[in-house]
Amino acid sequence: MSLIRYKEKRNFKSTSEPEGGKPKGGSLRFVVQKHDASRLHYDFRLEMEGVLKSWAVPKGPSTDPSVKRLAMMVEDHPYNYRDFEGTIPEGNYGAGTVIVWDEGTYEPIEKIDGKKAQDKHLLKQLKEGSLKIVLHGKKLKGEWALVKTKQSENSWLLIKHKDKYAASSDITEKEKSVISGKTLTQIEKAMASQNGKTKTASKKATAKKVTAKASAKKAAAKSSAASKAAPEKRAASKSSSGKKKARVTS
Repeated sequence: MSLIRYKEKRNFKSTSEPEGGKPKGGSLRFVVQKHDASRLHYDFRLEMEGVLKSWAVPKGPSTDPSVKRLAMMVEDHPYNYRDFEGTIPEGNYGAGTVIVWDEGTYEPIEKIDGKKAQDKHLLKQLKEGSLKIVLHGKKLKGEWALVKTKQSENSWLLIKHKDKYAASSDITEKEKSVISGKTLTQIEKAMASQNGKTKTASKKATAKKVTAKASAKKAAAKSSAASKAAPEKRAASKSSSGKKKARVTS
């Protein structure tokens, strides 16, 4: 699947977001990223067709089967995005801090052997507007459904099926990343500190370059002045020598 829309929205010279990546392993992967952009939301991503099919879930997933969460389908993301955690700089699309809130493997509810066969089946369900999957994450587990609505082209609902993993408690209260163990705030502070150190180092490097250039200019100026002065000294020396010879002759 093409990543044209994804790449068109980003300037990879100013954001550390990944540009691509190829799927690995014998199982399909999923990831849920908590994203503090202009509005806090969760990005629900499923590996399919070698990329991550993605939905923005404003209120985050719910393990309560009676709760249906709005999930807006967005552009495909590269496979390597599933590991992305950090801060997207201001001025870039989706600026804000991101953590990997949950991740793991997933499969269709129907028993289908082989990753390729599962992928083909899921793509068919995606086109039909009704995905039924089993998640094997650290926070999200069991059966789930993504159902397309008639409200708009990209509008879906994320729903938990009734099983042993269903619960009425708020799963989003588990705020920490499953990779770093940090919250959004902690990641943001760490990135700000890192950027501050980088800026300081950059300023010092710039100051050294300026000092070096100034020293080089001074040295060049001295050399030039010395070169100009040399002929004058030689002329003065010859003149003095001539006067002395004249005195001796007289």
